[in-house]
Amino acid sequence: METTDLAVLTTTQIRGLTSAQLGGLTATQVGALTTTQVAALATSQIVGLTTTQVAGLTTTQIGALTSTQVGGLTAAQMRGLNTTDIAALSTTQVGGLTSTQVAALTTTQMVGLETTDLAVLTTTQIRGLASSQVSGLNTTQVGALTTTQVAALTSTQVGGLTTTQVAALTTTQLGAIGTTSLGGLAADRVGALT
Repeated sequence: METTDLAVLTTTQIRGLTSAQLGGLTATQVGALTTTQVAALATSQIVGLTTTQVAGLTTTQIGALTSTQVGGLTAAQMRGLNTTDIAALSTTQVGGLTSTQVAALTTTQMVGLETTDLAVLTTTQIRGLASSQVSGLNTTQVGALTTTQVAALTSTQVGGLTTTQVAALTTTQLGAIGTTSLGGLAADRVGALT
């Protein structure tokens, strides 16, 4: 099927495509779907897309997905998104991510999260982050974490903070770190506390 043929399919027709039919589309063909067509896909159809097909989605198409559709993406599909795609996610879409999906993000993808997106992550999602994901956050992102989120950091996550990140924490954020978690802070980073 040519991309021009796909463009004329109605949302009802798109929703009626089988997994096998969707699986036969190339990444280019998936990327040619309109945002209305992408939004019409059932979550089960989204889950059936290959990582290559998901990677073929444009940032506009990613933005058109509902939070339910985004919440249905597998960890492998999430890893197929680039930083620009991650940045295109709305706060509502990020809020709909499961802890497994958030934990699947690479350190590079984590940088794509806007500060408003980070603010909607739950304490469960924060606790599920690998220390490398936390240490990969830039200082603006670290400074945007809520006190509730900072309080949820584990000792391993706190121990992985860089000197620059520790210096970026506000006194309110520092006050929210529990004594057990604070115990994970490396001695050379204690000097960064202001």
